[in-house]
Amino acid sequence: MTKLARGYLRMQNTCETRKKQGSIPCLFTELNLALTLHGGQSFRWTACDSGYRGVFNKCVWTLSQDKNRLLYTVEGQLKNSVDYDSILSEYFRLSVSLEKHYKEWAKADPHFKKCLDENNAVRILKQDVVENLFSFICSSNNNISRISNMVEKLCLLFGRKICSIEDKDYYDFPTIEVLKDKNVESILKREKFGYRAAYIVNAAERLSVLGGKDWLLKLERKNVLYQNAREQLMTLPGIGPKVADCICLMSLDHLDAIPVDTHIFQIAQANYLPHLKKQKTVTPKIHTEVSNYLRELWGPLAGWAQAIVFSTKINIKSKPIEKKKRKNNDDETVKQAKRSK
Repeated sequence: MTKLARGYLRMQNTCETRKKQGSIPCLFTELNLALTLHGGQSFRWTACDSGYRGVFNKCVWTLSQDKNRLLYTVEGQLKNSVDYDSILSEYFRLSVSLEKHYKEWAKADPHFKKCLDENNAVRILKQDVVENLFSFICSSNNNISRISNMVEKLCLLFGRKICSIEDKDYYDFPTIEVLKDKNVESILKREKFGYRAAYIVNAAERLSVLGGKDWLLKLERKNVLYQNAREQLMTLPGIGPKVADCICLMSLDHLDAIPVDTHIFQIAQANYLPHLKKQKTVTPKIHTEVSNYLRELWGPLAGWAQAIVFSTKINIKSKPIEKKKRKNNDDETVKQAKRSK
């Protein structure tokens, strides 16, 4: 067993679990949990008997809602001094009124108006930038189910154990320093990450040289313009235009960033830029043209408007989060992988 693996075990064995329950005001018309958590923003949320369970802010959260409240249970190494109501509110950006912006977007765009209904309350999550970056490196030429499995495997293999709930272990997302270890690439290739394994390790190495998470946080909206942040992100291995926009939108407060995938491209062809109908693929030039047009149309929160139109296009609201099927040999596979490091 390597020094790295022994370190993981020490951290996992010292986990002391605490639990806190609470609720915060939140209208159902301002947040649809299934739509928000299952729409391809974060890949760590699954269904459970009491709602949706996932990991963020180094804790395990179980969420549910009624018409007026967002209810939560948070578990892990909790601190008495931490305001978990505020953490949850910030994660869902509840200070932003969707009702207000619905009216503005619908007034500017007749097509957007057609996309609205009472269940369309998708919110842009405020995610940890390190987890978001490496998760979207995994998203290249991939689907949500497989991305979720890859992200879960990264956490199981290289993350710190948070706690166990209902016989399932939950892990924090690994740090940049852990992911740059020389053994990580071979382990990930063995776990079928393919070419993404090298991107993950090379990006971690590059970030470590640049300044790690602190360097990424310097790209937040309060520090730099969106275009500058995007260009800096695209200097990292595995980060192209779409992934850079996802990171800008979901972690760096550049809410005008618009990730242009196949669905948004098709929406643009059909409703906004008909001259692109002959184009088959999203080139960097087309990505720029589509995102610039929609940003001008929808304004400072254009990325949020895009998420609502996107959810309507792929009909997420009729597909609530499904429970992950756990194979009997999953835990043993992870144990073997840890022992092999």
